[in-house]
Amino acid sequence: MLKKRTDAATAVVLCVVAILVLRLWYLQIQQGGEYMQLSESNRIRVQQLAAPRGNLLDRHGEIMVTNRPRFNVIWIREDAPHPDEVIKQLARILDLDISELLDRIRAGAEQPRFIPTRLKEDIDWRTLVRIENNSFNLPGVQIEVQPSRDYLYGNMASHLVGYLGEINRQELAERPGDGYRSGDPIGKMGIEKLFESYLRGEKGRSYVEVDVRGFAQKQLQIQEPLPGNDLQLTLDAEIQQVAEKVLEGQAGAVVVMEVDTGRLLALASAPHLPLDQFVGRIPLPVWRGLLDDRRAPLLNKPVQGQYAPGSTYKIITALAGLEEGVVTPETTHYCAGSIVFGGRRYHCWNRNGHGHVNLKQAMTVSCDVYFYQLGQRLGVDTLARYARILGLGGKTGVVLEHEKAGLVPTAAWKLQRHREPWQDGETLSLAIGQGFNLVTPLQIARMTAAVANGGRLYRPKLMVAIRDPEGQVIQEFAPELERDISTVKTRTWRLLQEAVEAAVAGERATGRSARIKDIRVAGKTGTAQVVRLSHFEHLEDDEEIPYQFRDHAWFTAYAPADKPEVVVTVLVEHGGGGGLVAAPMAKTVLEAYFRQAAQKHEEVAASPNRE
Repeated sequence: MLKKRTDAATAVVLCVVAILVLRLWYLQIQQGGEYMQLSESNRIRVQQLAAPRGNLLDRHGEIMVTNRPRFNVIWIREDAPHPDEVIKQLARILDLDISELLDRIRAGAEQPRFIPTRLKEDIDWRTLVRIENNSFNLPGVQIEVQPSRDYLYGNMASHLVGYLGEINRQELAERPGDGYRSGDPIGKMGIEKLFESYLRGEKGRSYVEVDVRGFAQKQLQIQEPLPGNDLQLTLDAEIQQVAEKVLEGQAGAVVVMEVDTGRLLALASAPHLPLDQFVGRIPLPVWRGLLDDRRAPLLNKPVQGQYAPGSTYKIITALAGLEEGVVTPETTHYCAGSIVFGGRRYHCWNRNGHGHVNLKQAMTVSCDVYFYQLGQRLGVDTLARYARILGLGGKTGVVLEHEKAGLVPTAAWKLQRHREPWQDGETLSLAIGQGFNLVTPLQIARMTAAVANGGRLYRPKLMVAIRDPEGQVIQEFAPELERDISTVKTRTWRLLQEAVEAAVAGERATGRSARIKDIRVAGKTGTAQVVRLSHFEHLEDDEEIPYQFRDHAWFTAYAPADKPEVVVTVLVEHGGGGGLVAAPMAKTVLEAYFRQAAQKHEEVAASPNRE
């Protein structure tokens, strides 16, 4: 009985083994080729998912720059068994030369075959549909969906916002462990570059089973990307728009700054950059046009443009004269239209002269002769000391790249730089903002704010806060007082404030075109010569002077004069007279500021939640 059971069990085991052997033979021998092809034709592909970049907000929380989907055509070499035919067909669809496609493919030849090469960025819907409809005949060609910048206000604040571009080899080498790879976007300029680590977010991953032609068969797993952090700027979108509007058709800069915080409400540079052209790869003709434009659109003029300050520098000369006791408010000088010094005649802008003028009157009419004599008594090094006290000759510390320091000349500087001693006649030019003097518009705005608040020099601020995607504050940026100019007496500040208010409100004031009804404005005009006027004295009309030789127009102001809130500084390159050109532009910006302030006050007053 036991033997029968053993034989039966043995037979069952042998039967099972036989079945397994037959099955293995069938799978390995009979169907082995087919399964080998299936195993080679299907694979798991890990695709990186681009993270949405953080938004840029203005000081009120309004979104200025966000994201939109951008569709790019990519090429994966390992999925393309017959690339020549595919490239020919793709060139027709994309309306590109085959040579251009081949150049892009060759550029990515050093990378692994599974790494995609981007062939064309930001295609339109029509092209997208044609590629999708022909996808079976385009193995290796795929559509990549990537977040792209969407500029809700067009080119507003273009120099400040900056732009993105494709990461290059040097940038890849500098960031070996940051998760970048060829083709990724990266900030190239402005806020986009400076705050790249906050804005970029964290890539996601998608695990997809694809066949031999690269077509997706099954979604296996997905790890969603993490969006970047939002940046809330100090800019006011409404004020920035007005500032750029007044600069339309001009080259120059407008700076709007809060007096008691240093926060920048507007930082406009003209001409603007065409941000939409920088999406993907900027066309070569556009880039060459920017380089060749004599108005220098690539320069961020509030911080990188360096100009003679013209008569705005008379604020420095007046401060030094009052504080050093060289003049009193009652001290007068006679202006006959010119002065002879060292055998040379130095003219006032008013060739007929201003007669006897004291400090306030000289500031009101911007009398050059008065400030020639004051500067000569002070000397170059004393003027330089007060210029540096008010922040000239050094970087402001604003968080922007390539800021220029300007130039505050001294006797020692000239001896070292030019191997020549300082000439007393050069001090006269210096005292009215000509000669070797160089400033940036932001420096002049900060100087004006320090006069308005009585000697507090703030570091200009562009950031309010960094917020995570849920809106929670990660980091806040408080106002930063760089120094309190306690060495200057309170009385001196008051006298200087009265003088610059007279330069707008006084009789025959050069800044009278900046007056605003019911709001007291204090300010100073400036006209900075590019070349000596004697070169063009034979011309009857200033319009006949070649553009590049025309004067720069300045106006810097604060308001209200009795309780300062805001500074507006305007520079118009080759614009002519500051009182005629720059002052009305500053008035327009100031009116926009106070109009907005009045509206917000009315909204608060009408709010039902107001206690």
